Amino acid sequence: MPVKIRLQRHGKKASAFYHIVIADGRAPRDGKFIEKIGTYNPTTNPATIVLDNDKALSWIKNGAQPTDTCRAILSYKGVMYKHHLQGGITKGALTQEQADAKFAKWLAEKEGKITGKISKLDGAKKDAHKSRLTSESASKEAKAAKIIAKNTPPPAEAVVENPTPETQAEA
Repeated sequence: MPVKIRLQRHGKKASAFYHIVIADGRAPRDGKFIEKIGTYNPTTNPATIVLDNDKALSWIKNGAQPTDTCRAILSYKGVMYKHHLQGGITKGALTQEQADAKFAKWLAEKEGKITGKISKLDGAKKDAHKSRLTSESASKEAKAAKIIAKNTPPPAEAVVENPTPETQAEA
């Protein structure tokens, strides 16, 4: 029985939400599964992933094969890297303390990248909001100036009281 780690689709049309499940490879996509180990919401930015890393790692060690998308999710969350480090421990290339230190360093770098992306997105959103407000206020001022120009009466022509030599010659 080939066991797969794969996504099970939920949610409405055009707003997908996935459960990360352990299932028999022959079962239908949204059918029977063995265990649910997490969720994945791709509609948020960055995507929201809730995953039980220990369960995923134990299933990977037992031979479960992740699909391509699940492999990317597991790599993103560090499960595949931890599995790689555990392989180094069993071969004797690393000690448990060295592997834990490497994994902690990797997690800290990953958190920094994620935090940086979130702050960058928030800053971009604020900048877009400010630019929209300034352009909107500029267009309001332009419209107000056009209305004022339209509603002001034209200046009355000045009456000529001092006759010029040309006007005297005509008379």
